[in-house]
Amino acid sequence: MIRFGPAGLGGVKEAERNLELYASKGLKACEIAFTYGVYIKNKDDAIRIGKKAKELDIKLSIHAPYWINLNSKEKIKIEQSKKRILDSCEVMDWLGNGGLGRVVFHPGYYGKDSPEKTYEEVKEAILDIQREIEKNKWNCVLCPETTGKVNVFGKEDEIFKLIRDTKCSFTLDFAHLLARSQGKEEYKEMYEKFKNFEQIHAHFSGINWGGKGERSHKLTPENELKKLLSILPKNKNITLINESPDPVGDSVRGLKFSQSLK
Repeated sequence: MIRFGPAGLGGVKEAERNLELYASKGLKACEIAFTYGVYIKNKDDAIRIGKKAKELDIKLSIHAPYWINLNSKEKIKIEQSKKRILDSCEVMDWLGNGGLGRVVFHPGYYGKDSPEKTYEEVKEAILDIQREIEKNKWNCVLCPETTGKVNVFGKEDEIFKLIRDTKCSFTLDFAHLLARSQGKEEYKEMYEKFKNFEQIHAHFSGINWGGKGERSHKLTPENELKKLLSILPKNKNITLINESPDPVGDSVRGLKFSQSLK
């Protein structure tokens, strides 16, 4: 089953109304975007939102704030990055059964370090975060994301190694990988590398790129959507979050095309 849904729930006050809107359109997923900060502060609000999502059979995930760099030269920035991820994990736990348990984040930047050194820093930070999650008994899983810029940590092989070495999960962003490879990597090739996982959390939208990879998201081209959906299996649990400027409309278009393939 493929669950389609948008990146973005809106504010706390309109969250339940938005979930009802998404459900009315047949959408079964939503990623709460903490882009600039963790804006759900109150546990009761999170519990209420989680209950509504469960009632509507919408699985919630969280995208942690963008201001994260687990390979910063400044220790305080690494600690701040960990806290932003942990704050997101706490909210994920509050959401309860309405949540998918998945906390998505961009791990960091290479800076002047080699990819190998960057990997070690990111790995150790994730292990630290996981120890805090275990200590707090939070119901969530870390999902570092494949990234779209060549100077940003998040190549497929790097995410694979993190899965192996930390037992974390992952977010497969097809649009990012398309931009990172400047259109050279096929969707089938991207999926093949992750095909042995029973549950796949993925992102997709239209994307602009240049010589350094991702530049910006754009509306999802119908031909690209069809190419991706034609290679995704129907017998796995796949969540496909759309991050275009019209994430709800593009998610609905994805759902309708997916239904036409049956």
